[in-house]
Amino acid sequence: MSTNRREFIRNVAVGAAGVTIGGAATGFSAKSYSRIIGANDRLNIAMMGCGRRVSAYYTALKDKNNNVDVAYICDVMKKQREKVGQDLAGKISGKATLISDIHEVWNDQSVDAIFNAAPDHWHAPGTWMAMQAGKHVYIEKPCSHNPREGELLVAFQKKYGKVVQMGNQQRSDKASQEIIGEIHKGVIGDAFKAIAFYVNGRNESPVQKKAAIPEGLDWELWQGPAPHQEYMSDIWDYNWHWYGWNWGTAEAGNNATHELDVARWALQVKYPEYVDVEAAKRHFKNDGWEMYDTMDATLRFPGNKIIKWDGKSRNNYKTYGSDRGTIIYGTEGSVFVNREGYSLFDRSGKKIKDSKSAGTEAGTALGGGGDMTDTHVVNFFNVIRGTESKLNSPIEEGAITQMMTHYANISYRINKPFKVNSENGQILDQKGMKLWDREYQKGWEPKI
Repeated sequence: MSTNRREFIRNVAVGAAGVTIGGAATGFSAKSYSRIIGANDRLNIAMMGCGRRVSAYYTALKDKNNNVDVAYICDVMKKQREKVGQDLAGKISGKATLISDIHEVWNDQSVDAIFNAAPDHWHAPGTWMAMQAGKHVYIEKPCSHNPREGELLVAFQKKYGKVVQMGNQQRSDKASQEIIGEIHKGVIGDAFKAIAFYVNGRNESPVQKKAAIPEGLDWELWQGPAPHQEYMSDIWDYNWHWYGWNWGTAEAGNNATHELDVARWALQVKYPEYVDVEAAKRHFKNDGWEMYDTMDATLRFPGNKIIKWDGKSRNNYKTYGSDRGTIIYGTEGSVFVNREGYSLFDRSGKKIKDSKSAGTEAGTALGGGGDMTDTHVVNFFNVIRGTESKLNSPIEEGAITQMMTHYANISYRINKPFKVNSENGQILDQKGMKLWDREYQKGWEPKI
């Protein structure tokens, strides 16, 4: 570990020691690093993580109306940051510097905001360290690797006052906003149940074996806050999603986040009272995939409201006629909504309104991207500048949605249902609460 990195981690530990959940705290402040952003000021942006998701930001970054400079393109894999550099060469404002170590970004006081599209285990730690360094953050889903990290993100945001937008971009979709608003006004009566779903035809994953670290990869920094281990084949790029809980959050964290967010948004619920899950690895039994690939989860909320998650990672049969979406049931009708628009039905099942989106947001394509992401990014920029007053997905809302995926994963991992305190979200099961937090690599632990 370099001297700069070690010193930064030491400062993070000192600063984190002053954070308290839900209240004021003492400790060093990052406000001195911040500069005042005016409505017409150019924002200096850094990219953290140059994998599949990064191209989803290209349109917003290239749009001169957004008035941004790309100061850094950061990735621990040389070929990935170089590809993004080539993709954006001559198409963006700013002299983007290609780097491998995100600490250089945090140490640069001229950087206003980062896009955190690193792997799951980096999302929360990378975000709270950025806030401590005075940066605003656009954080991709899942915003946390475990429930405790969600609590920490909210606490750090309150302490440092940074703008933190979670990347569940359907919150910025006009059609979704329209129909959710109508549901809240009673267009289908009292909304009581939602079924969120996702299907994909993912293939076999190679069985891991010891291998040489790929050329150009900083394996130590890729692992970052997660407990370090020797390199295994096929892990660093995408299959880390399925190779155990050290890095990923399975398909629930990977994709259920989006649809469960729409379900919670529609039903206006917070934490459930009860969680029950049936999940297993059903396909390619002897391949390297280590988690479930099929999940049926039920979350029961106060007021007799229910959200169900139907996730099939490797069976592409479209049970509900689409690859992803949410069905909301009410006492007087139903709504089907996805990234392509929505359909409204009365209680007899007659379609009374069909609103098809003219948008381009991807469904199950790796990385995604499209007009919803563009609008979500612009909302992030505008709130930083003060030209909009409200984020479409502030971290305090995103962290609650993310809890639903953590509940589902924890129920699967302990192989039992459990009750939840619907006031504060705590799991009322001793075995389940053992998975509330995670182990960190020494020197990366958040200090509260």
